[in-house]
Amino acid sequence: MTNGHDIRMRRIGDMRTGKFVLVPMDHGVTVGPIKGIMDIRDTINKVAAGGATSVSIHKGLVSEGLKDAGGKIGLILHISASTHIGPYPNAKVLVSSVEEALRLGADAVSVHINVGAETEREMLFDLGEVSSACREWQVPLLAMMYTRGKNIKDELDPEAIKHIARLGAELGADIIKTNYPGKIETFKEVTRGCPVPVLIAGGPKMDTDRQVLQMVKDSIEAGGKGVSIGRNVFQHKDPTKMVRAIRNVVIDGLDVDEAISGLEGTKG
Repeated sequence: MTNGHDIRMRRIGDMRTGKFVLVPMDHGVTVGPIKGIMDIRDTINKVAAGGATSVSIHKGLVSEGLKDAGGKIGLILHISASTHIGPYPNAKVLVSSVEEALRLGADAVSVHINVGAETEREMLFDLGEVSSACREWQVPLLAMMYTRGKNIKDELDPEAIKHIARLGAELGADIIKTNYPGKIETFKEVTRGCPVPVLIAGGPKMDTDRQVLQMVKDSIEAGGKGVSIGRNVFQHKDPTKMVRAIRNVVIDGLDVDEAISGLEGTKG
């Protein structure tokens, strides 16, 4: 029997493959109106045209951002926040709720957890509370799991990534977003140890499209179920073509050379 959770999962991913091409655009809270998200409505329309399965944004931009794209792309409401200006940028706090997400028409919610930060315990408590609400309301939960804090020496440490991916799943997340540790072999350990889909984060803006697409291809080969890539999409010269290339790799199974051929004549 299909339930509300399953229906909403299909709205944020690809129904045929169960994979995800998510474009997060929640950066404005953390770092302000940076290039690519100055006009959120225009950017959402561009990534929807490229075949992105979903976007994540904060509550204040829902009505404007999805004015034209509503129904064409899944909506994940990001419900935690901090700023780079404040004294505790790694301390994410809840700024919305599952119930508010449903009132706004969201298909899922996401929270950001920085394991290793001074307020780790508060963020883990919030993750547990949001997970309980999501289960009550049949709403998918994406947990953005990172290792960040004064004692974290390497945010790409495979053992740590393997741990935090499993941590998010054990506390009730339906999808995990985390860093790609750099190698297929080590990312295989992450996906094998996590019982829910794992998506890779895009990280900082990369130098070339090939770098992005190779990382995406390697992550899928290692058992990843998709991507959650922001800057390397919305700051691209042609976000529509970049999303289409990523979708071709994630969902259609194209190799990097095939996918990049559609990007000829554009530069990130």
